[in-house]
Amino acid sequence: MNAVFGIPLWSDDALWDDSAGDVAKRLGWPEESQTSTDSSYRKYATAADSVLGARPYSLALYGEAGHVGAISMMFANKGDAVDVPEPGEAPAKSRDRSRSIKAYQEAITADRDRIAAALVSVLGEPVSDRFGQGSQTRESVKRWDWSGHAILLAAPRDEYVALRVLPAAVADLQGKSRTPDAELRERLLSRIEKRPNGDVVLKDIPMVDQGPKGYCVPATWERVMRYMGIPADMYILAMAGNTDAGGGTRIGAIAAGAKEAITRGGRQLAFENGRVTTLNIKKCINRGLPVMWAVTVNRDFDNSLTQRTRERAGMSDPETWKDSLFAARKDAKKIPLNLQNGHVRMIIGYNEQTGEIAFSDSWGAVGGERWMTQEEAQAISQGGYQYINF
Repeated sequence: MNAVFGIPLWSDDALWDDSAGDVAKRLGWPEESQTSTDSSYRKYATAADSVLGARPYSLALYGEAGHVGAISMMFANKGDAVDVPEPGEAPAKSRDRSRSIKAYQEAITADRDRIAAALVSVLGEPVSDRFGQGSQTRESVKRWDWSGHAILLAAPRDEYVALRVLPAAVADLQGKSRTPDAELRERLLSRIEKRPNGDVVLKDIPMVDQGPKGYCVPATWERVMRYMGIPADMYILAMAGNTDAGGGTRIGAIAAGAKEAITRGGRQLAFENGRVTTLNIKKCINRGLPVMWAVTVNRDFDNSLTQRTRERAGMSDPETWKDSLFAARKDAKKIPLNLQNGHVRMIIGYNEQTGEIAFSDSWGAVGGERWMTQEEAQAISQGGYQYINF
């Protein structure tokens, strides 16, 4: 199996009792996220990498309770294989994108056939199956079973080629899962961290690195859904949300695409049209619910927030820190905005004493926790916010 995959995935014929960290180290896949209950490791591969004779783009390992839970490998796809469109890009750049779109669409067929042939050579012919909960987030797959492993190959037209290695028992349930309300409620409340300086912040939120593509929306939704006990994958969510090649997702489209999966997971999607203030946000955070928030990004302003968060580290005197933010509050309405630079991030906390909002971006370790004033938050907000309720 290692020989046909071209990577040292297995040390024996039982992957599921292996340490997630040990397997990731053997594969050379960097840590992406670590919470008290699960972990993930992800490598954005290069053209020099090969798995099953095809060029991978995203290679991910998901751990549960310290052990390997699932492997997800993405090959030709509309996100990683196409450059992110730039506002007002030059005609030559636009033509290059058109060529890359055609190339990735052709590569989907080639990768699918190449991977299938490699697996057939050692495991024989597959069976047809389905995987995922929700009509818009369900895949038609070819399935091979070997020694307690289910190997699923999906290739939805013009979307991606995905290979997933899962416990056979999980595949038998077609990836459907529902966490009991009482268990989730207890888990969410345990994730609320109240600091001596007045910060109230949610911890244990899984990180997803969207990579070089414009997948901030599906990556953020994956993080929130997994946090709420609902299986999710940013590539499947990008399909459900009709994400453009290279990136760019309309909030309404992904909400419609993911709604059934959320409902089948025992949860509800909620929308608030209110202002982004500590008073409004704390209604969610105090219940352990992170918030999905559409904003307009300004690079210089964003860099200043990174610097300010560094200065804020270890803040122990809320009143003194609040006074230091006077100029930032006053200048909030002067932040240069470009509505074409849309972005979705997650609100993960607040501080009522200082009037600040804590947020997280799906950028890997660098996107963990940053802070801005509620005046700044309102200035860059595109109006309202969403969260998953129960």
